[in-house]
Amino acid sequence: MAIYKFRITFEDFDDVVREIDIKSNQTFEDLHKAIHKSTGYNAEKSSSFYVSTDNWLKGDEIAYLPTERKKDRVVLMEKSKLSGFIEDPHQKFYYTYNFDRPYDFHVELVKIILDADPNIEYPFLAKSSGEAPKIMEQNSPQAVDPRGASATAGEFDFLNEMNFVPEDTDELEAMGEMGINEKERDDEDESEEEDEFGDEFSDDDNYDDDSRRDDY
Repeated sequence: MAIYKFRITFEDFDDVVREIDIKSNQTFEDLHKAIHKSTGYNAEKSSSFYVSTDNWLKGDEIAYLPTERKKDRVVLMEKSKLSGFIEDPHQKFYYTYNFDRPYDFHVELVKIILDADPNIEYPFLAKSSGEAPKIMEQNSPQAVDPRGASATAGEFDFLNEMNFVPEDTDELEAMGEMGINEKERDDEDESEEEDEFGDEFSDDDNYDDDSRRDDY
């Protein structure tokens, strides 16, 4: 029984690396769960592997807990053996975990071992380097943005916390017209009026002096 050694890295966190050895007749679901046993994430999240080119362009999708809309267009991880999708000794898969708050991974086959070790239970975590970033939760005081930027959960989820919907923009604009920031607008209007009168007499700085000289 051949063993595949996969190297798994976060797309936005290069220093976090996992290497997992897994039997060729095991499934993508087995690999999915092994990855998150090593990261500490909840594996019961909608996720997908994509057969990938060398440049990480997505191809066929292999899904776990797909939405109803996607069910007819994808194959399922639990029904897909790894060996059925290995066409290259350095086969690559693009992997997205948790579509609600996604993390993207690069999964690359780096070695094929011809014989399984009878003393090892597969999947087997062969290497672990770096700490997986914390999952951003709505009520977490501090978390890491999956795209690599550090942010507070409150900042990241401001519109979600306010139950914002696109239709609210009309209401917000109407509120602005009905008095929100009205003081600031009044101050600006007064400033503009002062500038207007100032400009009217600014063309001739000696206006007052000239008129006084005419009196004498």
